[in-house]
Amino acid sequence: MDPLEPFRELARTPDGRVDLTRAALAVARIEHPELDVDEEAARLDALATRSGAAASRGPQAALDQLVAFLFFQEGFRGNDKEYYDPRNSCLNDVLDRRLGIPITLSVLTIEIGRRVGVEVEGVGLPGHFIVGARVAGRRVFLDPFNGGAVLTPERAEEVAARAVGRPVKLEEAHWAPCSKHQIVVRMLRNLKGIYAKREDWERALGVVDRLLVLDAESGVHRRDRGTVLVRIGRLHEGATEWERYLTRFPGAPDAAGFRDELRKVRQQLGSRN
Repeated sequence: MDPLEPFRELARTPDGRVDLTRAALAVARIEHPELDVDEEAARLDALATRSGAAASRGPQAALDQLVAFLFFQEGFRGNDKEYYDPRNSCLNDVLDRRLGIPITLSVLTIEIGRRVGVEVEGVGLPGHFIVGARVAGRRVFLDPFNGGAVLTPERAEEVAARAVGRPVKLEEAHWAPCSKHQIVVRMLRNLKGIYAKREDWERALGVVDRLLVLDAESGVHRRDRGTVLVRIGRLHEGATEWERYLTRFPGAPDAAGFRDELRKVRQQLGSRN
């Protein structure tokens, strides 16, 4: 199968019909090309069955049971020691190792919650992903990276500030539920950063190609594709991507820097002739 096809399907699927489990596992196939998505989805089904959580018990009791099951009984936790390990971004590895980053642990919580009838939504704070659950007409915010701890607005600001390294004042828009498409894009952007940090340019290219399927109009993804191609040594293709970026976004804040980089690449190409 074309590895980009699941993302083309995702791009044309209305958000309410997106299977977030399968979308997250499609992201994991960048690291694990032979991953059996059906088998991994069945593991989540079995986990939900074992949880004993059910909305019929009442929303608060079901949520409490879900949190206790995932983060205490099963031991899922944030991997703060090896945060940039790409396995933290792969839902199958999270199931294997019981370790993840905020967004994968949030996806796990959302998807187990969905299977047992507990309504859980993703919430993208600056630098940190959490979940919100609807209980008796109000929203309760939880931090899956930190054992499902309940977050007050003040505590959430502290968590976000620690993540971005500066004070954060959360506005109403920060609490808005993320769409499934937004969650997948954020997962991919995290993974792109991880691969770039490790200088794993081939996998970084795979991530950028998937991002462009989901957001073809993005100048950032087009620019980054050029950068990755240059890093790999595919200078002609990289220069072409940078030219597209600069033609479309001539006034971008980083345009001058990339014009200079493009000039250097053209000089390298000219010296080969």
